[in-house]
Amino acid sequence: MNVNGKHFRTIWVDKHNKEAIQIIDQRKLPYFFEIETLRSLDEMAIALREMHLRGAGLIGAAAAYGMYLGVLEANKSFDFNASIHSAAIKLKATRPTAVNLNWAVDLMLHSISTFAQETNKIKAKKALQLAESIANQDAAACKLIGEHGLVLLRELSKKKNGKTLNILTHCNAGWLAFVDYGSATAPIYAAFAEGIDMHIWVDETRPRNQGARLTAWELQQQGIKHSIIPDNTGGHLMQKGMVDLVIVGTDRTTRRGDVINKIGTYLKALAAYDNSIPFYVALPSSSFDWKTQNAFEEIQIEERNVQEISKIEGLLDGIMVEVDLVSAQQCGSNYGFDITPARLVSGLITERGICQANEESILNLFPDYEF
Repeated sequence: MNVNGKHFRTIWVDKHNKEAIQIIDQRKLPYFFEIETLRSLDEMAIALREMHLRGAGLIGAAAAYGMYLGVLEANKSFDFNASIHSAAIKLKATRPTAVNLNWAVDLMLHSISTFAQETNKIKAKKALQLAESIANQDAAACKLIGEHGLVLLRELSKKKNGKTLNILTHCNAGWLAFVDYGSATAPIYAAFAEGIDMHIWVDETRPRNQGARLTAWELQQQGIKHSIIPDNTGGHLMQKGMVDLVIVGTDRTTRRGDVINKIGTYLKALAAYDNSIPFYVALPSSSFDWKTQNAFEEIQIEERNVQEISKIEGLLDGIMVEVDLVSAQQCGSNYGFDITPARLVSGLITERGICQANEESILNLFPDYEF
């Protein structure tokens, strides 16, 4: 997507140094657009864990590039296999809920095992090729999600006789959460390019404010009408007929259609269901969890540092500062995600098309996936 009229992906190989990876440092947005260079496995792990980058697809791509950096380091170690397995463990520990991370690390690990006896130069070359392939796959899948979702938005726009289509989204499932295009935003960008009149309600998405700081910034860069709202406002807007559609992303969706996404998604799904408003989830196939049977019993929901809710960051006189929201003596609990049951989901928008949120419909669309 575009930043000040120039196209950017969210992650790429440094054109001056193929042994370094560059990312957009999302911690600085929307105030400053800065590029960070990662030169080691540890630096990539820190970027993942401390959310210099975040979002399902981007986490997967970053993990793949992290494994490439791990190969470069393993080439210098006494035991290549032990070093690369250690790299995989380190990357997997950074974000336990996001399924794309495990998927990308396991794919890289399997592929690396097939060329572990090659020369160091060949190992590095092949690892980089695979990492770039994973990143390209993510961008291509998101573009297709946009094309399939566009059909849905066209239909809704026709029902409104061309009047403004009001869409509510939660967190950031945009370009910044993937390599390009985004998942939930991909249909929005495609519809905007076609000239469909839209307005986007952007949940602020506490505690890290990814909606207010990232989604709103993206939409502004693309010139799409939007309004930032407090997280608790969505239900009221739906009751008043001011929302035509809810589209969110997902960090993990099970083969039965249960959706694990940013905390607060479940509440939006309940409000949409109560007001007969379509609630769609957009995701590439890499975000499906094909193994989990019971999301509520099997999935570990990430608990993050309580300081994310006790403090807040903003801009003061051109400098980013952090201030206390509550006293240091207050206790807190900071769950990063919740689970939206499949029964509340109108449909899943994927790179292969739109399906219902149930096992039969998902497997009909993805019959070639093995568990």
